[in-house]
Amino acid sequence: SAGKVLMATVKGDFHDIGKNIVGVVLSCNGFEVTDMGVMVPCDKILAAAKEKGADIIGLSGLITPSLDEMMHVASEMEKAGMNTPLLIGGATTSAAHTAIKIAPHYPSGSVVHVLDASRSVPVTTSLLSEEANSFRADNEALHIKMREKFGGGTKKPVISLEDAQSKAFTCDWKDQEIAIPSWLGVRSFASNTADSTIQVEKRPSKDEDERFSASLEELIEYIDWSPFFHSWELRGVWDSEKKILKTRNTAGAEEAAKLYVEAQDMLKRIIAEDRFEAKGCYGFFPANAVGDDIEIFSDESRTEVIAKFCTLRQQIEKKSDKPNYALADFVAPKGSGRADYLGGFVVGIHGADEFAKELDEKENDPYLAIMVKAIADRFAEAFAELLHHRARTDWCYETEAQLTKDQLIHENYRGIRPAPGYPSQPDHTEKETLFKLLDAEKRTGVYLTESCAMHPGSAVSGIYFSHPESKYFMVSDIQQDQLEDYAKRKEMDLEVIAKWLGPWLG
Repeated sequence: SAGKVLMATVKGDFHDIGKNIVGVVLSCNGFEVTDMGVMVPCDKILAAAKEKGADIIGLSGLITPSLDEMMHVASEMEKAGMNTPLLIGGATTSAAHTAIKIAPHYPSGSVVHVLDASRSVPVTTSLLSEEANSFRADNEALHIKMREKFGGGTKKPVISLEDAQSKAFTCDWKDQEIAIPSWLGVRSFASNTADSTIQVEKRPSKDEDERFSASLEELIEYIDWSPFFHSWELRGVWDSEKKILKTRNTAGAEEAAKLYVEAQDMLKRIIAEDRFEAKGCYGFFPANAVGDDIEIFSDESRTEVIAKFCTLRQQIEKKSDKPNYALADFVAPKGSGRADYLGGFVVGIHGADEFAKELDEKENDPYLAIMVKAIADRFAEAFAELLHHRARTDWCYETEAQLTKDQLIHENYRGIRPAPGYPSQPDHTEKETLFKLLDAEKRTGVYLTESCAMHPGSAVSGIYFSHPESKYFMVSDIQQDQLEDYAKRKEMDLEVIAKWLGPWLG
């Protein structure tokens, strides 16, 4: 044995593809790997590490609340008097965050950020070799350098919330064209086990029956394959026509071509064996902006507010002609006298976890198990793309065949669908408002964890905006004045909301 490695996706988080790949790579290089799975509480991680005699502990997470959970685990390891090296990995993690936020909680042990699976073997080998002391010293020196840079580096100039609001994106709402949905409310989809068809409930007419159905095969047409290869650390852009990965890495391109063929074989098996169930819902509602909030009304009378989305505004100082955006800017203000609308959606692919477990345990094929989960992620994103396509046609500002599949995949269309918890709105708790508004858990089988991660892991949610100038942007360096204002608008304790927005605070 090259050493014993214990790995876990932290409490509140379900995503584990990257962790699983690391586990396979380490196993192939002689390490004894114990994978505790997903949603693992701190006490169970520490107990298992003691029981297994782990030489190294690895933590993984996808959503930003997982960063706080990793800090908690590091702190508890210090309290327990441990000195076992701690590896940090996952999509939202970084070397800087590891150095600044996590490592200080565990001074007795080495905390190392692992960028990807290819780095896992040299890192673990170094930590357990005769050169371990030298490696740890170099790692700590790097952390000190990063902390000093963070503490003493040049800060981006920021402005007050009041000034940022005065620089909000504006348009002439009196003459602004506002798209009107052809229907209001929520519609649900569920795959038909007999013919793998996704169908909408309560179809208004026979004519719309075809337009509101889609086979799993049609979802395949909406798949953007580039992120699939990124899951396997094959960087580049997939050319859907030539079926090649555009990259300078010749060997990587060759592997991508093989991987694509194997993925197509797995797709056929998934459909033939009816392994996946796609469930989703989307809807439209009367809406108007009130300051940085968006009020959702029960009907066109706009007298009863049934939900409120709270948005966050950029506070980075910009040139005079550049707006400080908030998502509320893209919805007509209540005082404008204009009726506007907002949409929302949730989709999930069920069955991937069960199929992957069967492949891993019964067929002893972790490679295909990982592939199944990676394909499920692509199906979920494709489902989201298909629904957004239909939403835009239902919103009556795009026709069914106006754009090619390639244009759709590359989002060359009007409107956006930002997800709560991501750059335009980094607060994951806004998912709770969205799920309640759509009654999403009942309609789709997708539910939220205590950290607002979605289960199953192959799920996507978001809010639809139709404004012609709506765009994605990043909110960062949130200042104290906005934090206090946001907590008041959300009717949440200041410390609680600060924890949810931790990585985004200035």
